[in-house]
Amino acid sequence: MIIPAIDLIDGNVVRLYQGQYDNSTQYNVDALTLRNQYATAGASWLHLVDLSGAKDAQQRQMTLLSQLMTASPLSIQVGGGIRCEQDIIDLLQAGASRVVIGSLAIREPVLVQQWLQKYGGEKIVLALDVAINAQGEKTLPSHGWIEQSSITLEQVLTDYIAAGARHVLCTDISKDGTLTGANVSLYKELTAAYPQIQWQASGGIGQLNDIKALLGSGVAGVILGRALLEGKFSVSEAIQCWQNG
Repeated sequence: MIIPAIDLIDGNVVRLYQGQYDNSTQYNVDALTLRNQYATAGASWLHLVDLSGAKDAQQRQMTLLSQLMTASPLSIQVGGGIRCEQDIIDLLQAGASRVVIGSLAIREPVLVQQWLQKYGGEKIVLALDVAINAQGEKTLPSHGWIEQSSITLEQVLTDYIAAGARHVLCTDISKDGTLTGANVSLYKELTAAYPQIQWQASGGIGQLNDIKALLGSGVAGVILGRALLEGKFSVSEAIQCWQNG
């Protein structure tokens, strides 16, 4: 499916370039208005990211997130700075259909695996975003991509799958915000190796042909951010492309 994304810093709709907070673009659009536009255009899911909360727990935008999820016409998956079980409880109670867990899934895998077993694989999305090094290893930076790590994607997946993981959002960080096309070969490799996972592709989509390129990759969903905000194509055009090629 096509999943529009709204990234938020201090209440504003933004996009980061390759996860860099000091390289962001702010868009003059209200998040609630944008949510409704995406719903009217035919989207069924929305991806919300609290970038303020991801960077600093004291800056969590819970009031805005609750407003966006209350009586939402869309199912919503939301993430950004999930640090404890109470964060999951608060977001689910506020209306989230799924909670996205990124950095903590790398730093505290046993804890997150326990949450998967408790809440189920349909309530949690793992954001396992990769930086591909010169050796071709898919390493997993943490803290909102700020800190590098030597942990690889493959190292963490086995235990997460055993714990019941079903949804994984994977971004090739080098593609994020670039509009230069997705890393199709990465998703083909992942969906072939781990067919039990519903993979969500994110990063690099700049034109409808980039969506077409993902049709044979096996991914279950495509996250769209900057391309929609900058009018490269519409949600309805993206959905039609995904459905009809």
